[in-house]
Amino acid sequence: MRRTIGIRAILAYSFVLLVGTYSMTLLAQDSSPAAETLTVEESVETPTEDNTPQRTLLDTLMDGGVVGALIGVLSIVAVGFIVEHFLSIRKDVLMPEDVATSLSDLVEEGKIDEAIEVCQHPGSRSLLAYVVESGLTRYRSSEFGFAEYKAAVEEAGEEQTGQLYRKIEVLGLIGQIAPMLGLTGTVLGMINAFNTIAATDGAPKPAELAEAIGQALVTTLLGLVVAIPAMVAYSFFGNRIDSLVSEAGKRVEQILTPLGRRR
Repeated sequence: MRRTIGIRAILAYSFVLLVGTYSMTLLAQDSSPAAETLTVEESVETPTEDNTPQRTLLDTLMDGGVVGALIGVLSIVAVGFIVEHFLSIRKDVLMPEDVATSLSDLVEEGKIDEAIEVCQHPGSRSLLAYVVESGLTRYRSSEFGFAEYKAAVEEAGEEQTGQLYRKIEVLGLIGQIAPMLGLTGTVLGMINAFNTIAATDGAPKPAELAEAIGQALVTTLLGLVVAIPAMVAYSFFGNRIDSLVSEAGKRVEQILTPLGRRR
């Protein structure tokens, strides 16, 4: 019983204290000078224009400084490589259907020299043509070509696959460097902010810290904005290369299979 009364008393005292504090606040507001009230009324009746300059997206990006500019260069490079990879890492480029059909017919008919000429033609240069040419050249030049052309095909296929993977390594590198540059900008911005605090004896104005903190935040954002698409593109093109190389291997085997029957 006593415990219940004690809790009720505490709640009552708290309510009275809250009401009293709120009342004192209202009285303080009501007792403000008349001139101030008049000024407020006049400002309401005759609103002034807001001359504060509006910041654009470019202004925000410029806060990144030199580090932000470097990240911007990386973004341009990444976009260029992504467009180039979309145009070059395609089935029509790596395995032209007309070239594959022509090579298949020539090998089936035993026209090895003609098939090599087709592979060497500038308009036929592709992963498929290069690998088939390596196998046909080994088959024609070696006494035991029927047993060695497969090794030549495997070596050429590994070489072409390595070249494709080296092409997309740039995107992976950008995906790793961009966040590091963003972190560098963040550290530089925080250093500038603490230097400002030290220069003002620990009492800086918000405007004095805005530039340094803006650099720290903007560079971090730019680094992530560049790194995430670059890593996604790197993974995407890696999977596409795996798929196309596997398909090209099967197609090369179909084209060169008649060579084994001529042993």
